[in-house]
Amino acid sequence: MQNTRINGLLGAIAAATQRWFFNPWRRLSVLIVSLLFGFFLGSAFSTIAGQAADWDIIGAGVLVAGSEIIDRIYYNRIWQARRGLWLEALNALKIGLTYSLFLEAFKLGS
Repeated sequence: MQNTRINGLLGAIAAATQRWFFNPWRRLSVLIVSLLFGFFLGSAFSTIAGQAADWDIIGAGVLVAGSEIIDRIYYNRIWQARRGLWLEALNALKIGLTYSLFLEAFKLGS
């Protein structure tokens, strides 16, 4: 790729962002926010899917397929040595979403 000014600027922004997320506390805060956002998405999804009863089976299938795809990517041996923050945040989002759906199921069962 040519070394243009916009290319250099984007490279500098990417390097600064990577250095910023290298701090363990910032990394942990991103993972916690991702977990809580997954919890929110699970609550919102179950509420919306509960209103339109036609989409229950399709929504459950999409969530299970998405969860399995994230698991396949996260636990792949190729990615195990170099898991990035985006992959860990995606896994935390999946964990929050799954936990939220379990809690919704327990609320409906009682």
